[in-house]
Amino acid sequence: MFLLALCRLSYAQPPTQDLAAYRLSVAQNSNNQLIKIDKTQQGIQLDLVYGSTNNFVKKPVYPRGLAYTFLRKPAYEALLAVVQELRQQGLGIQLFDAYRPYDVTRILWSIVPDERYAANPKKGSYHNRGLAVDLSVYDLKTGKLLPMGTGFDNFSDTAHHSFTDLPQAQRDNRALLKNVMARHGFTALDSEWWHYTFKTDTVYPVLNIPFAELAR
Repeated sequence: MFLLALCRLSYAQPPTQDLAAYRLSVAQNSNNQLIKIDKTQQGIQLDLVYGSTNNFVKKPVYPRGLAYTFLRKPAYEALLAVVQELRQQGLGIQLFDAYRPYDVTRILWSIVPDERYAANPKKGSYHNRGLAVDLSVYDLKTGKLLPMGTGFDNFSDTAHHSFTDLPQAQRDNRALLKNVMARHGFTALDSEWWHYTFKTDTVYPVLNIPFAELAR
């Protein structure tokens, strides 16, 4: 009943749910492909929190224990360049989220209807388009995350890039992430230190294709 009620929301463009249509778009242009990211990639750790209860919804909104995600090919290639640069400093990235089916965007908005922290379903999310990542940085030797001042999905001013009342090390860590992402074509979201969107002139559609279907 909850999801049926959410379906009454209107949106500017109906999300693509047809796997065949997605595959046709990839055949026409390989940059449309959603590339799978899993634990086999060196320098990338996955903590896909929406596949667990460790998130602000307090329940899984992705398949429980999800161990892979996706990004559009240009964004994926740019993220690999980020990983390569960070590896030279003994660091890696930890992904909290990347591709997000549209239905999940509606769930998150129903709980946090604030465009500073959640995408308005009427517009769709860059996560729905396979262009956004939520991530942090970890030490390759210890596996520990660098301190950033807040955890993921902290909906307060403390998570904003403009917030400076933090220890210098935490400000430096945020700047490290922001600068390396910018060098490889990602734009920061002002209100979330972990959220970055790949810059592109290509208009990608909003998708509502389940993870398991994309992984086939």
